Amino acid sequence: MAATSEAAFPPANNVEIAGAAGLTGFEPCAWGDFFITYAPPLSQESEEAMRGRAGELKGELRRRVFGEAAGGEGAMSVADTVTLVDTLERLGIDNHFREEIDAALRRVVISSESLDSGSGSKDDSDLRVVALRFRLLRQHGFWVPADVFDRFRDDTGSFSASLSSDPASLLSLYNAAHMAIPGELVLDEAISFSRRHLQAMKGKLASPMEEQVSRALDIPLPRLPKRLETMHYVVEYEKEEGHDPMVLELARLDFNLVRSLHLKELRALSLWWKELYGDVKLSYARDRLVENYFWTCGVFHEEEYSRARMLFAKTFGLLSLMDDTYDVYATLEECHILNEAIQRWDESAVSTLPEYIKTFYINLVRNFQGFEDSLQPEEKYRVSYAKKAFKLSSKYYLDEAKWCSEKYAPSFKEHVEVSVMSSGFPTLAVVLLMGAGDLATKEAFDWAIDVPGVVSASGEVARFLNDIASYKKGKNKKDVASAVECYAREHGVSGEEAVAVISGMAEHAWRTINWSCMKMDRTLLPAAQLVVNLTKTLEVIYLGGRDAYTFAGDLKDLVVSLFLNGPTI
Repeated sequence: MAATSEAAFPPANNVEIAGAAGLTGFEPCAWGDFFITYAPPLSQESEEAMRGRAGELKGELRRRVFGEAAGGEGAMSVADTVTLVDTLERLGIDNHFREEIDAALRRVVISSESLDSGSGSKDDSDLRVVALRFRLLRQHGFWVPADVFDRFRDDTGSFSASLSSDPASLLSLYNAAHMAIPGELVLDEAISFSRRHLQAMKGKLASPMEEQVSRALDIPLPRLPKRLETMHYVVEYEKEEGHDPMVLELARLDFNLVRSLHLKELRALSLWWKELYGDVKLSYARDRLVENYFWTCGVFHEEEYSRARMLFAKTFGLLSLMDDTYDVYATLEECHILNEAIQRWDESAVSTLPEYIKTFYINLVRNFQGFEDSLQPEEKYRVSYAKKAFKLSSKYYLDEAKWCSEKYAPSFKEHVEVSVMSSGFPTLAVVLLMGAGDLATKEAFDWAIDVPGVVSASGEVARFLNDIASYKKGKNKKDVASAVECYAREHGVSGEEAVAVISGMAEHAWRTINWSCMKMDRTLLPAAQLVVNLTKTLEVIYLGGRDAYTFAGDLKDLVVSLFLNGPTI
């Protein structure tokens, strides 16, 4: 499949909408009907042939690659095992081997006792392997102590200078250290040490190490949405010495099959959104279906999650319309009336609403009924949780509208308590489970609706990164004071000093997420990992202080790369 010409895409909209006076309106949609009219390059016959070949490859790899490891304990070394798992995950095909990967990592956990005690194989002294093992196990919810890195420190306690010339080990250490939990100072030192030396190497490394280092310095691998890593790594893996041609072929097939499905979903969602957005006529609200779907694919990109993506993207779109109504348009009285109607959740409440919001409300109620109709009988209860979460967001949006109307200046603590909830993350953490198959148990919904540590910390990341962006880019006239402004006022510091502190708080929240996932009930871990994936997308949306959901032009190149260009067969 040939790369698509850039000239075929709608031009980015460069309307200037931010300034000292704040936002005067949102950029219009940058895509128009592009994804409605775009013809996917794969025919049905091609897809069927590719799917058949992918099935053959999966069976062969299951027998050849995992058969050896399953044949007896110790048959595959720790180094080989973690390298294999890392490769499959970065290539985006680990979902086809979940049971085998879980079994392999459990064998690594068992064999780790000798590594942690300082005895065992030569892998003990290989920083790349030790760091890779540390990262993968922690990412999969297994506890590994940070003292595994002590052997790589000198008599002064600093990381050995001899490591500074090994980019592969430094990159592995840098990525692993971002799985830190609160208080792990040795991992703070690991990040500082490895980042300093990796930055010094930039521009001097061979491909693909140069690209991988550059990517990680922007967003560390544990925080980069998997689909974006796969987009790059499917190309880079072929350049690696000793790559497996069969694994590479499966990865290319899978990437293109999944992308073909994404384009079909994007077309269907674009049609749904065009009708909805045109019907509700809320021209003050962001028209961001494509960016919404990009975000959605960062949470779950696999074919098996198609239904979950459709339900999540639609609910996300509805939540965004409600958010903008509270934030940029409705009077305080209208906000009260809208919240009362949403708490009632009944079409009869439409008569109480201002004329301009009636159609939105009817669409909201009817779409949720459609969500329920699309679920199996034993799954329909899930929508009640999503409604409850949606209602909760409305209450917090109203709280912020009151602050704005009354010109109330909350304390920093009070601001965070409310704005973390109004970030939308506590609602979306529930919504993402609606169509998520068997992992979306009632226990998972009860866990998510209670806003546990993973969810509240994710909300903090969302709030802090958003508020840093609003400080840098400008905000709506009706927006309440941001966390940055509240902190600066309360502590008598400059905005830039407050940004530095808030950035540190976002980092601490990530560490809380890491710790929460390692100490939680493992039956809930798959649901928690979806929340973590949702949080990873924030690193892309708010990279460098931008807001690529509001200022959608910032995301255009990534959308083009992910859905239209990229690896080919």
